[in-house]
Formats: sequence, C-alpha cells, structure tokens
Amino acid sequence: MKRFSKEENSWMFYDWANSAYSIIISTAVFPIYYKAAATEAGVSSANSTAYLGYTIAIATFILAMLGPILGTIADYQGYKKRFFTFFFSMGVIFTGLLAFIPTDKWGFLLVCYTLAAVGSAGANVFYDAFLVDVTTEERMNRISARGFGLGYIGSTIPFIISISIIVLAQNGIIPISTTLASKIAFIITALWWGLFSIPLFKNVHQRYYIEREPNPVFHSFKRLGKTLKEIKKYKAVFLFLLAYFFYIDGVGTIITMSTAYGTDLGITSTNLLIVLFVTQVVAAPFAILYGRLSEKFTGKKMLYVGITIYIIVCIYSYFLKTTLDFWILAMLVATSQGGIQALSRSYFAKLIPKDKANEFFGFYNIFGKFASIMGPLLVAITAQLTGNSSSGVFSLVLLFIIGLVILSRVPEPKTS
Repeated sequence: MKRFSKEENSWMFYDWANSAYSIIISTAVFPIYYKAAATEAGVSSANSTAYLGYTIAIATFILAMLGPILGTIADYQGYKKRFFTFFFSMGVIFTGLLAFIPTDKWGFLLVCYTLAAVGSAGANVFYDAFLVDVTTEERMNRISARGFGLGYIGSTIPFIISISIIVLAQNGIIPISTTLASKIAFIITALWWGLFSIPLFKNVHQRYYIEREPNPVFHSFKRLGKTLKEIKKYKAVFLFLLAYFFYIDGVGTIITMSTAYGTDLGITSTNLLIVLFVTQVVAAPFAILYGRLSEKFTGKKMLYVGITIYIIVCIYSYFLKTTLDFWILAMLVATSQGGIQALSRSYFAKLIPKDKANEFFGFYNIFGKFASIMGPLLVAITAQLTGNSSSGVFSLVLLFIIGLVILSRVPEPKTS
C-alpha cells in the first residue's frame, strides 16, 4: 500500500468499511431475518416479500430525488464532508438499531432498514465524489478499482464471522437463538462500518469546490437548473450516463436475482451462500486487475471487456442445468462484477468538472438507482411469457448490447 498516498488509502478503505453493509444487510442476513419475523407475525410470504420490495423502492426513490439536489449544495466549500458525515451516521446508527427492534415489530424493522439504506446509498454519493479530491485523473482507474477490490475482501471477514455465529446457533453449538445471532450480525456490521471509516474522516478533504455565497440552497437549485439547460455542453457525460443506465441495469439485475435464479435450478441455500462467498473472494483480485489493465488499454476498452463477459454470462445462463454450470456462471460474473463498477465510477469522474463533482455524481446515482427497475422487469416478463427463468436472464443481453453501442459513442476522457 506504500505506492499510494495517505488520502488514496483512506478513501479506498471506505469500500472495505461499507461493504459489510452491502453483503450482510442488503444481501444475506437481514432479508432472511425480516422474512422470518414477518412470517412469525402472521404475514403471508407473498405480502412480506411485497413489503420488502416497496421498502427498497421507497429508499431508492428518496435517494434518486435527493442526490442531485444535495450534491449541488455539497459542491460549496466545506459541505461535502458534512453531507457525507450525515448520511454515514444515519446508515451506521440505523443498522445498529436493527438489533434492538423486537421481531414482532416487523414494520419498524422495515422503517429502520429504509433509513439505513438511505444512509448507506447517500454516503456513497459523496464518497464517490471524493475520488476527484484524493487522486489524479491518471490514477483514478487504479484507485477506484482497488477500492472495489478492498471492498470485496473486507466484506468476506464480517460475513464469515456473522454466518458462523448464525450456523453455530442454529445447530445448538453455542447457547443463543438464531434471532440473537442475527442481531449480533447487525451489530458487527455497524461496528465494522464505523471503525474502518475513521481514516476517511481524518485524511480525506474537499479540494475542489465552489466558493460559498449567500442563500446556498437557492443558488444550488439555480445551478442545478442551469446544468440541465446546458446539458448539450456535457454531451459526453450524458451519453455515458445513458450507456451506464443500460449496462449497469444488467449487472445489478444479475447480482440481485442470482439467488432466486439459483433456487429455481434446485441449488440449496447452503450452496448458494458458499457461491456468494467465493464470488466475493474471486471478485477482489479481478477488480484490481481491471484497474491495472485500464492503465495499459484505457478504461473504456476494459469496460468493453466487462460488458462482453456479461453478454457471455447471459447466453451461457440459457443453457444452465447443473450446480457446476451455476458455479461456472458465478465465477464469470466474479471476473468482471467489481471491475465494471469501479471503472464506470472512475471513467465518469474523469468526464465531469471537478468543482461540480457532487452535483454530477448525484445524477450518476439517479441513473444507477432507476436502472435497477428495468432489468428485473424484463427478466420477470420474459420468464413468465416463456415459462423459463433461463430465458429471463438471457433477455438481459439486450441491455448490455444497447449499453455497449452507446458507450462506443462516448469520447475518451482527456487527462489534465
């Protein structure tokens, strides 16, 4: 890590910190915990799933609407760290509070989860925008990719600890209930997230900003409106966001629906958890590799590679039949999952004006959030029409091809 500055290391380490939330709260432990609590309270399986879906949609909508507005305000000197701190604190506090809500209060669990999700996603808007403050344009690909790599590695540690406690509790090896074991996992997540975020607070500062002026909120709305009116000046940014909207939708859909798809194939929950864990481990070095290769072949060409691999994944999924096939598919995803997200972040950071980084990453957040709607809908409709979930995943090829074509029209960022 000596090859990187203190600011770069501190920024990258936040991926290590925040990744615990992503895998334990968003993906693995909380959804199962909530479903069990709702079922115990007499809520049907269909309704509990629907309520969780509504909750995720609400959190997504809140962030999509607030992102550009708060981002524009945060472009003023000294505001970026304040907004980051607010959302970070919200995320950590409400993640920890999940452990203290009685299981019969499943509605409060969803409220708490919504606030934690808003905190996590909101903090990421400003965290991503700090990339322009901690490094040079020439190093952005490597720093962004290494951040994702550290995130994948960091996520496995609290994940292993949490799952081990839950499994030991389930089998009566330790004298606690599964419910208590899950609550311990929530506490571990909050502590991990909070502790490893300290370097960012100490060493990362806003270097690019707009000088403060009276009535900052009014002038922020005015600047946001001006940006929207002058969108033609930012043609490269707009084209990239459009391409990103399509291909990241495909990436996100494969991530969020992989366990459901695996279940349809008859893969056990234990095997699914093992696949999820191994995918995280394999994704880490490949994310870093993408960053290094981008310095030789450019970030855009490596994005082409990542999108192409995802097209192969979608085609291969159509012929999936065995657990081995699912493992091969998961490892293909692992080779590009982190790399495509990391290079998208750094490619965008190179295209935008640095003193408006928060405002533009607010738009980046909107496109990323609303992109999570179309892919699952496409999979659902195709699967229902054909009666085959493999056809649903195969249909995502369309999103990747559209994204690839639009990306080809985006100019390479000019380094300065």
